[in-house]
Amino acid sequence: MTSRTRHTYLGKAVLILLVVGVAWGGALRPAAADDAQEAAQLVEKARLTLESFAADKDMGPPMKALLKKSHGVVVYPSVLRGAFIFGASGGSGVCLAYDAKAKQWDGPAFLTIGEASFGLQAGGDASEMVLVALSERGVSALLATSGKLGANASVAAGPVGAGAEAATQNLSADIVAYSRAKGLYGGVSVEGAVVATRDALNKAYYKKAVSPTDILIKRAVSNKAAAPLVQAVAKAAGK
Repeated sequence: MTSRTRHTYLGKAVLILLVVGVAWGGALRPAAADDAQEAAQLVEKARLTLESFAADKDMGPPMKALLKKSHGVVVYPSVLRGAFIFGASGGSGVCLAYDAKAKQWDGPAFLTIGEASFGLQAGGDASEMVLVALSERGVSALLATSGKLGANASVAAGPVGAGAEAATQNLSADIVAYSRAKGLYGGVSVEGAVVATRDALNKAYYKKAVSPTDILIKRAVSNKAAAPLVQAVAKAAGK
């Protein structure tokens, strides 16, 4: 096996361990109360992140223009990246879906996102991220038990700055991504990132085992504590 092949395998292993570890790590812990607390904190952090993005003069207008015609949105308050030769990034977030018939936002469902890379890199940082699903196919890709973005749904970096709001009219991607790292705003590529379900948080938040489909499509459960987040998304989307 060549050195390059070993690096590729190791990079993939990092990604798998990252996403599966975050998604299933809670199942190995007996403290359901910890999961409930983490879920509640994640919902509040997601609200603050979305409101901050929406208020930004460069990124807010185009992101809100996309939210107006969106089918769903995922907010990741913190996506961590640490690297020295091998890189890995990941974080947990919440997903909400829009029901056009009922004219309401439903959720949240709890998800993770992760990706791995290899290269001459060192250091680490944290970023906030918002993914806007512009099609039903985009929502389906986000709700898959474990799916790779770009495989079944097209993804693109969201436009920012002068003229960005007008540029949203020509976007044809299923999912559009925005991020902020170290105070800088902009679009980000999430091509190849893996999204997975955080079953432990979903179970803790809704007091029973439920899937993202149960939460967002079937609307089988709800939690009144999510009202501020739902209202923030509805306000940003203008619907």
